[in-house]
Amino acid sequence: MRSTQIWTAEEDALWERIEKHAGEEFTTAKGLTFTYAIRGSEMFVSRKEKSITRATVNVAYHRAMELLDIGEEVDGPKKLGTFGASYIYPVFVKIGIITVWGDLGDAQLKIET
Repeated sequence: MRSTQIWTAEEDALWERIEKHAGEEFTTAKGLTFTYAIRGSEMFVSRKEKSITRATVNVAYHRAMELLDIGEEVDGPKKLGTFGASYIYPVFVKIGIITVWGDLGDAQLKIET
């Protein structure tokens, strides 16, 4: 029997925004372009065989929040520390969840519900 995952309203809002941008082109920190598709609770990236689960995206989001809460920058995918961070990070930036500005790479995280 499969367990049912319960998501918070904030996590639901995040996933809905990610779903809305499926099929758009993104660029990794290394300059590689990719797209993604959403099937159920998984993100399938065009440059990767394995999917990135919604749970992993949530872990990356919460990690970014923790870093910002203690005053650290989220200035690259390694800061997220999750599987698929190279793809999650540019999605977060492009859809406005992580805002990067200035020469210092200052980052701010925001979620609109």
